[in-house]
Amino acid sequence: MTGKDVPRLQEARAAIPPGTRINVTYLANEDLQVRVAAARAVRDYGFVPVPHVSARRLQSAHELQTFLDALQQVGASSDVFVVGGDPPTPAGPYADSLAVIRSGLLQQHGVRHVGVSGYPEGHPDITDPVLWQAIEGKAAALREQGLAGSVITQFGFDVDPVFTWLEAVRSRGIDLPVRIGVPGPAGIRRLLSYAKRFGVGTSAGIAKKYGFSITNLVGTAGPDAFIRALAERYAPERHGDLGLHFYTFGGLRATSEWIDDFQGARQ
Repeated sequence: MTGKDVPRLQEARAAIPPGTRINVTYLANEDLQVRVAAARAVRDYGFVPVPHVSARRLQSAHELQTFLDALQQVGASSDVFVVGGDPPTPAGPYADSLAVIRSGLLQQHGVRHVGVSGYPEGHPDITDPVLWQAIEGKAAALREQGLAGSVITQFGFDVDPVFTWLEAVRSRGIDLPVRIGVPGPAGIRRLLSYAKRFGVGTSAGIAKKYGFSITNLVGTAGPDAFIRALAERYAPERHGDLGLHFYTFGGLRATSEWIDDFQGARQ
């Protein structure tokens, strides 16, 4: 959710199980007060707030400290998700999420668990060798800092690159729990727009397998086929601790209700 999604969270709360982890994004057009208020609302509604920290948007160590202190004051600092962020040039001293983890400031403000990013289909602006170096460095830094961690991946439509990437992650000795990014139900046009933005593959064959057509943008698509394919091929001994992370492109309520319906259909 974004900082401005608190009313939508209130509408959806009845469909979301207590204790669910809800990420609160770090948008450039939202200030500290908005971000902190959203994290507090998540906590007050009985969920676990996971505020984002955008490394390259931070102008100083003081700004990071101020943000973490504000989160701690409202009881929303135990879990964070640290990302590099969109700006090509850092606004301050943190060139990437690893620099934030190594700063030591997270633990000082009550952070116990840190989420980091994973990219099964690569990143449009970062080479694969750099991505591997980054995730290995972050896993090592979390161990050194005594912090629990997990990986949340980019969303996708095809399980093949997910499992190839997962096996590569485990072969490199990275044992962090991984939450596979799942695109919640949304309009096809919106899904394809996000896919293009984040470098996610959407060939005609992949789209057909997922249940929609890239030539027909009318209608809504859900992740039914994607999740079933993940479940069929998941092998704990090879892939480790695995979960799901839903990107709520179609809204918090629509995603939560879809999950309820999907679970009910499987029971």
